[in-house]
Amino acid sequence: MKQTLLNNRGFTLIEIMIVVVILALLAALVAPKIIGRSDDAKIADAKVQIRNLETALKLYKLDNGSYPTTDQGLLALVEKPTIGQIPKNYRAEGYVESKTVPQDPWKNDYVYLSPGEHGDYDLYSFGADGVRGGEGINADIESWNLH
Repeated sequence: MKQTLLNNRGFTLIEIMIVVVILALLAALVAPKIIGRSDDAKIADAKVQIRNLETALKLYKLDNGSYPTTDQGLLALVEKPTIGQIPKNYRAEGYVESKTVPQDPWKNDYVYLSPGEHGDYDLYSFGADGVRGGEGINADIESWNLH
């Protein structure tokens, strides 16, 4: 019994400190890479949402002959417009599956202009900073300029 107790001793303070230092070093090396990836994921998510909204806009146009106006906005994809040109063949279930107009990954509304400066409509997000222009994560994500 005495021999068993001697063999079951715990970790020393030095062993625990070495493990903590190793974990801290690993976290310092890995964390910046993971954080950078979340920014890339948000940009990719915004591009997917813009493409999905573009599909909904095209379906709206197929049913009603025109895109919603700027005043009607993207809300026209969820609720039948009551201002401007009222659509005659509006789908009862709307054009967005979630029944809500999504916000961009940074919790800002997408900007929608119709007619647009770059086509029938312009649809874009201002990126992480929420203001026009910018570079990197702050760059605008634009429907006419998706890669």
